[in-house]
Order: sequence, then structure tokens, then C-alpha cells
Amino acid sequence: MNIEPLIAAVEGLVADDAFQPRLSRTQWQALAGCMTRFELEPGQLLIPQGDFQRTAYLLEHGSLEVFVLGGAPGTHRISVLRAGALVGEPALFQPGSRMANVEAITHCAVWCVTEEKARQFARCEPAVALQALRAAGAVMAARMRANLLRGIPIV
Repeated sequence: MNIEPLIAAVEGLVADDAFQPRLSRTQWQALAGCMTRFELEPGQLLIPQGDFQRTAYLLEHGSLEVFVLGGAPGTHRISVLRAGALVGEPALFQPGSRMANVEAITHCAVWCVTEEKARQFARCEPAVALQALRAAGAVMAARMRANLLRGIPIV
């Protein structure tokens, strides 16, 4: 499968929480071997709040909305993610329920990696896996800082 559009999206994203693994094309190709690409239609839920699935996603193209349900006034938008963004990364680090919904705003293509596939990849390509996990951890830290500054409580 052609991973070039995903690489271009990741490298082109300018955001405080951008996923920046600094991988060579060969390393990206290796990483692609543990990921699955699929498409979403507008309104389709990628991640349901409260779910326990251990999967992270990279957005090749399209827009995703991250929002939580509950509390006043009922729905709270956290962010809109653009092409190149990583979402669901906490699932790679620890088990637990998803803290927010993620829904397609537009037609999207996403690449997913499950916790099991990430573990297998780490055994075969430890240096590449470490670089990708460090970059995912940096995304998670940037988002936590941003949410704290915006007054969004950590649940």
C-alpha cells in the first residue's frame, strides 16, 4: 500500500501537537507494515468515548472532531484534527477507556495500529518503534498541556 500520502500529511502538519517521528522513507515503509488503512464517511465515529480498544490512528486526509459528551451543556468540542494528526495515542501506552469521541467531519483516510501490532513491530524494529512511541508521547504531552491551559479537566 502507498504510504507516501500519509508521510506527506504528517510532514506537512504545522501544529503544536504534531506527530514528528523523524523517520526515513525506509523506516516509514517498515511502519506501514504494521498499520491498516481504511476510510471514513462524514459523521462516522472512529473512536467512541468509553471504548476500551487499544488502537491509535494517523489521519492521511480529511478532518476529525474530538469531543466529549456529558456535563453542561452536554457536548464539549476539544479539537478538530487535520491531515497528518495522530489520535488515540494514549491507548498505546496504557489500558483504559477512551476519554473522548472522535468523529469524521469530512471524508477521511486513516491508518491504524493496534497495541498488539505495535508490540510485534517493536520486537522486529525496536529503534523505529522507539522513535514513533517517543513522538506519540510528545503529542500526548502537548495535548495535555494545551487542555490544562484551556481549563479542560483531566478525567
